[in-house]
Amino acid sequence: MGVRRDKNARWRYRKVVRLPDGSRERISGTPTLNTRLAAETEERSHIQRVLSPRPVPSEPTAEKEAITFGKFADEFMATYAAANNRPSERAAKKKVLTHHLRPAFGSSKLDAITVRQVEKLKAELLKKLLKPKTINNILPVLGKILRYARDVGVLEVVPTIKLLKLAPSKFDFLTFEDYDALTKAARVEADWYTAIVVAGDSGLRMGEILALQWDDLDFRNGTITVLRTDWLGTVGPPKSGRARTVPMTDRLAAALKRHRHLRGPLVFCREGGEPWTRNVMKAGLRRALRRAGLRQFGWHVLRHTFCSHLAMRGAVPKAVQELAGHTTLNVTLRYMHLAPGALHDAIRLLNRAEMASP
Repeated sequence: MGVRRDKNARWRYRKVVRLPDGSRERISGTPTLNTRLAAETEERSHIQRVLSPRPVPSEPTAEKEAITFGKFADEFMATYAAANNRPSERAAKKKVLTHHLRPAFGSSKLDAITVRQVEKLKAELLKKLLKPKTINNILPVLGKILRYARDVGVLEVVPTIKLLKLAPSKFDFLTFEDYDALTKAARVEADWYTAIVVAGDSGLRMGEILALQWDDLDFRNGTITVLRTDWLGTVGPPKSGRARTVPMTDRLAAALKRHRHLRGPLVFCREGGEPWTRNVMKAGLRRALRRAGLRQFGWHVLRHTFCSHLAMRGAVPKAVQELAGHTTLNVTLRYMHLAPGALHDAIRLLNRAEMASP
Protein backbone atom coordinates (compact mmCIF):
# COMPACT_ATOMS: atom_id res chain seq x y z
CA MET A 1 0.00 0.00 0.00
CA GLY A 2 1.11 3.61 -0.53
CA VAL A 3 0.86 4.55 3.13
CA ARG A 4 3.65 6.52 4.82
CA ARG A 5 4.44 9.43 7.07
CA ASP A 6 5.29 12.81 5.64
CA LYS A 7 7.90 15.21 7.05
CA ASN A 8 5.33 16.51 9.53
CA ALA A 9 4.75 13.03 10.92
CA ARG A 10 1.25 12.87 9.38
CA TRP A 11 0.11 9.54 8.00
CA ARG A 12 -0.87 9.83 4.34
CA TYR A 13 -1.63 7.60 1.40
CA ARG A 14 -0.72 8.03 -2.25
CA LYS A 15 -1.32 5.46 -4.99
CA VAL A 16 -1.92 4.99 -8.73
CA VAL A 17 -4.99 2.85 -9.44
CA ARG A 18 -5.50 1.04 -12.72
CA LEU A 19 -9.15 1.35 -13.85
CA PRO A 20 -11.14 -1.37 -15.66
CA ASP A 21 -10.85 0.47 -18.97
CA GLY A 22 -7.04 0.38 -18.73
CA SER A 23 -6.58 3.98 -17.74
CA ARG A 24 -4.92 5.06 -14.52
CA GLU A 25 -5.97 7.42 -11.76
CA ARG A 26 -3.78 8.81 -8.98
CA ILE A 27 -5.35 8.96 -5.55
CA SER A 28 -4.10 10.46 -2.29
CA GLY A 29 -5.38 11.65 1.03
CA THR A 30 -4.84 12.23 4.74
CA PRO A 31 -7.07 10.49 7.29
CA THR A 32 -8.75 12.44 10.06
CA LEU A 33 -7.21 10.17 12.69
CA ASN A 34 -3.40 10.29 12.48
CA THR A 35 -2.63 6.56 12.58
CA ARG A 36 -1.29 4.07 10.07
CA LEU A 37 -4.47 1.95 10.36
CA ALA A 38 -6.66 4.99 9.63
CA ALA A 39 -4.58 5.84 6.56
CA GLU A 40 -4.77 2.26 5.26
CA THR A 41 -8.52 2.13 5.83
CA GLU A 42 -9.07 5.47 4.03
CA GLU A 43 -6.86 4.28 1.15
CA ARG A 44 -8.91 1.08 0.66
CA SER A 45 -12.14 3.06 0.76
CA HIS A 46 -10.82 5.51 -1.83
CA ILE A 47 -9.71 2.64 -4.13
CA GLN A 48 -13.19 1.07 -3.85
CA ARG A 49 -14.85 4.34 -4.80
CA VAL A 50 -12.63 4.72 -7.84
CA LEU A 51 -13.22 1.16 -9.06
CA SER A 52 -16.99 1.20 -8.47
CA PRO A 53 -19.15 1.62 -11.61
CA ARG A 54 -19.95 5.24 -12.12
CA PRO A 55 -23.52 6.27 -12.95
CA VAL A 56 -24.04 7.26 -16.55
CA PRO A 57 -25.21 10.84 -16.62
CA SER A 58 -28.79 10.88 -17.83
CA GLU A 59 -29.88 13.23 -20.51
CA PRO A 60 -31.89 16.11 -19.18
CA THR A 61 -35.57 15.24 -19.44
CA ALA A 62 -37.77 17.70 -21.18
CA GLU A 63 -40.39 19.22 -18.95
CA LYS A 64 -43.87 17.84 -19.46
CA GLU A 65 -45.79 20.18 -21.68
CA ALA A 66 -48.23 22.25 -19.70
CA ILE A 67 -51.62 21.84 -21.38
CA THR A 68 -54.00 24.77 -21.50
CA PHE A 69 -57.63 24.41 -20.53
CA GLY A 70 -58.77 25.33 -24.04
CA LYS A 71 -56.61 22.66 -25.67
CA PHE A 72 -57.68 19.97 -23.23
CA ALA A 73 -61.35 20.98 -23.57
CA ASP A 74 -61.05 20.20 -27.30
CA GLU A 75 -59.69 16.75 -26.44
CA PHE A 76 -62.46 16.24 -23.86
CA MET A 77 -65.20 17.03 -26.37
CA ALA A 78 -63.61 14.85 -29.07
CA THR A 79 -63.15 11.84 -26.78
CA TYR A 80 -65.11 11.64 -23.54
CA ALA A 81 -68.11 13.72 -24.60
CA ALA A 82 -68.32 12.07 -28.02
CA ALA A 83 -68.29 8.60 -26.48
CA ASN A 84 -70.44 9.12 -23.37
CA ASN A 85 -72.83 12.04 -23.87
CA ARG A 86 -76.07 12.31 -25.82
CA PRO A 87 -76.19 14.90 -28.63
CA SER A 88 -78.16 17.29 -26.44
CA GLU A 89 -75.58 16.97 -23.66
CA ARG A 90 -72.71 17.59 -26.08
CA ALA A 91 -74.48 20.67 -27.42
CA ALA A 92 -75.05 21.98 -23.88
CA LYS A 93 -71.38 21.46 -22.96
CA LYS A 94 -70.23 23.16 -26.17
CA LYS A 95 -72.42 26.16 -25.39
CA VAL A 96 -71.05 26.43 -21.84
CA LEU A 97 -67.48 26.20 -23.14
CA THR A 98 -68.03 28.79 -25.87
CA HIS A 99 -69.79 31.41 -23.79
CA HIS A 100 -68.28 30.99 -20.33
CA LEU A 101 -65.38 28.60 -19.74
CA ARG A 102 -63.17 29.36 -22.73
CA PRO A 103 -63.33 33.14 -22.15
CA ALA A 104 -62.41 32.58 -18.50
CA PHE A 105 -59.83 29.77 -18.69
CA GLY A 106 -59.06 29.11 -22.37
CA SER A 107 -55.40 30.17 -22.22
CA SER A 108 -54.83 29.12 -18.60
CA LYS A 109 -52.76 26.06 -17.75
CA LEU A 110 -54.84 23.28 -16.28
CA ASP A 111 -52.94 23.29 -12.99
CA ALA A 112 -53.42 27.06 -12.71
CA ILE A 113 -57.18 26.68 -12.23
CA THR A 114 -57.46 26.84 -8.45
CA VAL A 115 -60.29 27.26 -5.98
CA ARG A 116 -59.58 30.99 -6.04
CA GLN A 117 -59.98 31.07 -9.83
CA VAL A 118 -63.24 29.13 -9.65
CA GLU A 119 -64.67 31.47 -7.02
CA LYS A 120 -63.60 34.44 -9.15
CA LEU A 121 -65.51 32.94 -12.10
CA LYS A 122 -68.64 32.54 -9.97
CA ALA A 123 -68.41 36.17 -8.84
CA GLU A 124 -67.99 37.41 -12.41
CA LEU A 125 -70.96 35.36 -13.64
CA LEU A 126 -73.11 36.81 -10.86
CA LYS A 127 -72.04 40.31 -11.90
CA LYS A 128 -73.34 39.52 -15.39
CA LEU A 129 -76.72 38.87 -13.72
CA LEU A 130 -76.76 35.19 -14.59
CA LYS A 131 -79.20 33.24 -12.47
CA PRO A 132 -77.68 30.97 -9.80
CA LYS A 133 -79.31 27.96 -11.47
CA THR A 134 -77.59 28.87 -14.76
CA ILE A 135 -74.24 29.19 -12.99
CA ASN A 136 -74.83 25.80 -11.37
CA ASN A 137 -75.21 24.37 -14.88
CA ILE A 138 -71.84 25.86 -15.89
CA LEU A 139 -69.76 24.70 -12.92
CA PRO A 140 -70.36 20.93 -13.36
CA VAL A 141 -68.99 21.15 -16.91
CA LEU A 142 -65.78 22.69 -15.57
CA GLY A 143 -65.60 20.06 -12.85
CA LYS A 144 -66.12 17.18 -15.28
CA ILE A 145 -63.36 18.39 -17.60
CA LEU A 146 -60.89 18.81 -14.73
CA ARG A 147 -61.72 15.39 -13.25
CA TYR A 148 -61.25 13.81 -16.66
CA ALA A 149 -57.86 15.55 -16.93
CA ARG A 150 -56.92 13.97 -13.61
CA ASP A 151 -58.18 10.55 -14.73
CA VAL A 152 -56.00 10.59 -17.87
CA GLY A 153 -52.94 11.74 -15.94
CA VAL A 154 -52.47 15.34 -17.09
CA LEU A 155 -53.64 16.94 -13.83
CA GLU A 156 -52.77 15.92 -10.29
CA VAL A 157 -55.20 17.92 -8.17
CA VAL A 158 -58.75 18.99 -8.98
CA PRO A 159 -59.91 22.11 -7.14
CA THR A 160 -63.03 21.93 -5.02
CA ILE A 161 -65.99 23.40 -6.90
CA LYS A 162 -68.93 24.43 -4.76
CA LEU A 163 -72.31 25.09 -6.33
CA LEU A 164 -74.35 28.12 -5.38
CA LYS A 165 -77.19 27.65 -2.94
CA LEU A 166 -80.56 27.82 -4.64
CA ALA A 167 -83.99 28.73 -3.41
CA PRO A 168 -86.53 25.91 -3.65
CA SER A 169 -87.34 25.51 -7.34
CA LYS A 170 -90.81 26.06 -8.68
CA PHE A 171 -92.32 24.31 -11.64
CA ASP A 172 -95.32 25.12 -13.76
CA PHE A 173 -98.20 22.72 -14.28
CA LEU A 174 -101.87 22.82 -15.26
CA THR A 175 -104.79 22.39 -12.93
CA PHE A 176 -107.21 19.61 -13.74
CA GLU A 177 -109.61 22.21 -15.15
CA ASP A 178 -107.00 23.89 -17.36
CA TYR A 179 -105.77 20.55 -18.68
CA ASP A 180 -109.33 19.56 -19.60
CA ALA A 181 -109.81 22.92 -21.31
CA LEU A 182 -106.62 22.41 -23.32
CA THR A 183 -107.52 18.92 -24.49
CA LYS A 184 -111.00 20.06 -25.52
CA ALA A 185 -109.62 23.02 -27.48
CA ALA A 186 -107.04 20.80 -29.19
CA ARG A 187 -109.70 18.49 -30.69
CA VAL A 188 -109.97 20.90 -33.63
CA GLU A 189 -106.67 19.42 -34.87
CA ALA A 190 -106.80 15.67 -34.23
CA ASP A 191 -103.04 15.10 -34.51
CA TRP A 192 -102.32 17.77 -31.95
CA TYR A 193 -104.99 16.54 -29.60
CA THR A 194 -103.31 13.13 -29.62
CA ALA A 195 -99.83 14.57 -29.09
CA ILE A 196 -101.02 16.71 -26.17
CA VAL A 197 -102.74 13.75 -24.52
CA VAL A 198 -99.58 11.64 -24.97
CA ALA A 199 -97.62 14.33 -23.10
CA GLY A 200 -100.20 15.00 -20.40
CA ASP A 201 -101.43 11.45 -19.82
CA SER A 202 -98.10 9.59 -20.06
CA GLY A 203 -95.46 12.21 -19.26
CA LEU A 204 -93.38 11.75 -22.42
CA ARG A 205 -90.85 14.46 -23.17
CA MET A 206 -90.96 16.34 -26.49
CA GLY A 207 -88.08 14.33 -27.95
CA GLU A 208 -89.68 11.06 -26.84
CA ILE A 209 -92.93 12.03 -28.58
CA LEU A 210 -91.04 12.88 -31.77
CA ALA A 211 -89.28 9.48 -31.73
CA LEU A 212 -92.35 7.41 -30.76
CA GLN A 213 -93.06 4.54 -33.16
CA TRP A 214 -96.10 2.35 -33.64
CA ASP A 215 -94.10 -0.69 -32.52
CA ASP A 216 -93.70 1.00 -29.13
CA LEU A 217 -97.46 0.81 -28.53
CA ASP A 218 -99.06 -2.31 -27.09
CA PHE A 219 -102.81 -1.84 -27.41
CA ARG A 220 -103.56 -5.33 -26.10
CA ASN A 221 -101.86 -4.60 -22.78
CA GLY A 222 -102.49 -0.87 -22.96
CA THR A 223 -98.89 0.32 -22.62
CA ILE A 224 -96.35 2.65 -24.23
CA THR A 225 -92.68 1.67 -24.11
CA VAL A 226 -90.30 4.61 -24.29
CA LEU A 227 -87.15 3.44 -26.08
CA ARG A 228 -85.68 6.52 -27.73
CA THR A 229 -85.67 10.28 -28.05
CA ASP A 230 -85.13 12.67 -30.95
CA TRP A 231 -82.88 15.70 -30.55
CA LEU A 232 -82.67 17.89 -33.65
CA GLY A 233 -83.05 14.86 -35.89
CA THR A 234 -80.57 12.65 -34.01
CA VAL A 235 -82.28 9.66 -32.42
CA GLY A 236 -80.77 8.02 -29.34
CA PRO A 237 -81.73 6.50 -25.97
CA PRO A 238 -84.02 8.46 -23.64
CA LYS A 239 -82.62 10.88 -21.08
CA SER A 240 -82.35 8.31 -18.30
CA GLY A 241 -80.49 5.96 -20.62
CA ARG A 242 -82.99 3.16 -20.03
CA ALA A 243 -86.38 2.19 -21.39
CA ARG A 244 -89.57 2.59 -19.40
CA THR A 245 -93.12 1.36 -19.85
CA VAL A 246 -96.13 3.58 -19.13
CA PRO A 247 -99.69 2.21 -18.98
CA MET A 248 -102.14 4.14 -21.17
CA THR A 249 -105.15 5.93 -19.77
CA ASP A 250 -108.44 5.10 -21.50
CA ARG A 251 -108.44 8.55 -23.08
CA LEU A 252 -104.90 8.09 -24.40
CA ALA A 253 -105.55 4.62 -25.80
CA ALA A 254 -108.67 5.85 -27.61
CA ALA A 255 -106.82 8.88 -29.04
CA LEU A 256 -103.94 6.77 -30.35
CA LYS A 257 -106.30 4.24 -31.95
CA ARG A 258 -108.11 7.05 -33.78
CA HIS A 259 -104.75 8.50 -34.81
CA ARG A 260 -103.58 5.34 -36.60
CA HIS A 261 -102.15 5.95 -40.08
CA LEU A 262 -100.04 4.27 -42.75
CA ARG A 263 -97.60 7.11 -43.34
CA GLY A 264 -94.65 5.31 -41.78
CA PRO A 265 -93.30 3.91 -38.51
CA LEU A 266 -93.47 7.21 -36.62
CA VAL A 267 -96.62 7.92 -34.65
CA PHE A 268 -96.32 11.66 -35.33
CA CYS A 269 -95.14 12.69 -38.76
CA ARG A 270 -96.02 14.72 -41.84
CA GLU A 271 -98.19 13.46 -44.68
CA GLY A 272 -95.16 12.01 -46.45
CA GLY A 273 -93.91 10.23 -43.33
CA GLU A 274 -91.23 12.82 -42.51
CA PRO A 275 -90.82 13.38 -38.77
CA TRP A 276 -92.11 16.46 -37.06
CA THR A 277 -89.54 18.98 -35.87
CA ARG A 278 -89.34 20.78 -32.55
CA ASN A 279 -90.49 24.01 -34.16
CA VAL A 280 -93.53 22.23 -35.56
CA MET A 281 -94.25 20.86 -32.07
CA LYS A 282 -93.97 24.29 -30.48
CA ALA A 283 -96.25 25.88 -33.08
CA GLY A 284 -98.93 23.21 -32.64
CA LEU A 285 -99.01 23.65 -28.87
CA ARG A 286 -99.18 27.45 -29.21
CA ARG A 287 -102.28 27.17 -31.39
CA ALA A 288 -104.01 24.86 -28.93
CA LEU A 289 -103.20 27.15 -26.00
CA ARG A 290 -104.59 30.18 -27.82
CA ARG A 291 -107.83 28.32 -28.56
CA ALA A 292 -108.11 27.30 -24.89
CA GLY A 293 -107.44 30.84 -23.69
CA LEU A 294 -104.46 29.69 -21.60
CA ARG A 295 -101.03 31.26 -21.06
CA GLN A 296 -98.26 30.17 -23.39
CA PHE A 297 -95.81 27.53 -22.17
CA GLY A 298 -93.66 24.69 -23.51
CA TRP A 299 -94.22 20.96 -23.83
CA HIS A 300 -92.35 20.20 -20.61
CA VAL A 301 -95.17 21.80 -18.62
CA LEU A 302 -97.38 18.93 -19.77
CA ARG A 303 -94.82 16.49 -18.34
CA HIS A 304 -94.92 18.44 -15.05
CA THR A 305 -98.70 18.25 -15.25
CA PHE A 306 -98.57 14.46 -15.59
CA CYS A 307 -96.36 14.10 -12.50
CA SER A 308 -98.34 16.68 -10.50
CA HIS A 309 -101.68 15.08 -11.24
CA LEU A 310 -100.34 11.68 -10.19
CA ALA A 311 -99.20 13.14 -6.86
CA MET A 312 -102.49 14.99 -6.39
CA ARG A 313 -104.41 11.76 -6.98
CA GLY A 314 -102.38 10.02 -4.28
CA ALA A 315 -99.79 8.03 -6.30
CA VAL A 316 -96.80 6.90 -4.23
CA PRO A 317 -93.43 8.55 -5.05
CA LYS A 318 -91.82 5.35 -6.34
CA ALA A 319 -94.63 4.83 -8.85
CA VAL A 320 -94.33 8.43 -10.08
CA GLN A 321 -90.57 7.97 -10.44
CA GLU A 322 -90.95 4.82 -12.55
CA LEU A 323 -93.68 6.26 -14.76
CA ALA A 324 -91.81 9.53 -15.39
CA GLY A 325 -88.40 7.87 -15.81
CA HIS A 326 -86.70 10.01 -13.17
CA THR A 327 -83.17 8.81 -12.45
CA THR A 328 -83.40 9.69 -8.74
CA LEU A 329 -86.24 9.85 -6.28
CA ASN A 330 -85.19 13.39 -5.30
CA VAL A 331 -86.51 14.67 -8.62
CA THR A 332 -89.85 12.98 -8.01
CA LEU A 333 -90.18 14.34 -4.48
CA ARG A 334 -90.59 17.87 -5.88
CA TYR A 335 -94.16 16.90 -6.71
CA MET A 336 -95.07 15.17 -3.45
CA HIS A 337 -96.08 18.32 -1.58
CA LEU A 338 -99.12 18.32 -3.86
CA ALA A 339 -100.37 15.01 -2.44
CA PRO A 340 -103.66 15.75 -0.64
CA GLY A 341 -103.42 15.48 3.14
CA ALA A 342 -100.10 13.66 3.01
CA LEU A 343 -98.89 15.02 6.37
CA HIS A 344 -102.21 14.45 8.12
CA ASP A 345 -102.37 10.90 6.74
CA ALA A 346 -98.90 10.22 8.13
CA ILE A 347 -99.88 11.41 11.62
CA ARG A 348 -103.08 9.33 11.47
CA LEU A 349 -100.87 6.27 11.13
CA LEU A 350 -99.48 7.05 14.59
CA ASN A 351 -102.98 7.56 15.98
CA ARG A 352 -104.03 4.13 14.72
CA ALA A 353 -100.88 2.62 16.24
CA GLU A 354 -101.65 4.19 19.62
CA MET A 355 -105.24 2.95 19.57
CA ALA A 356 -104.07 -0.55 18.76
CA SER A 357 -101.56 -0.70 21.61
CA PRO A 358 -102.86 -2.06 25.01
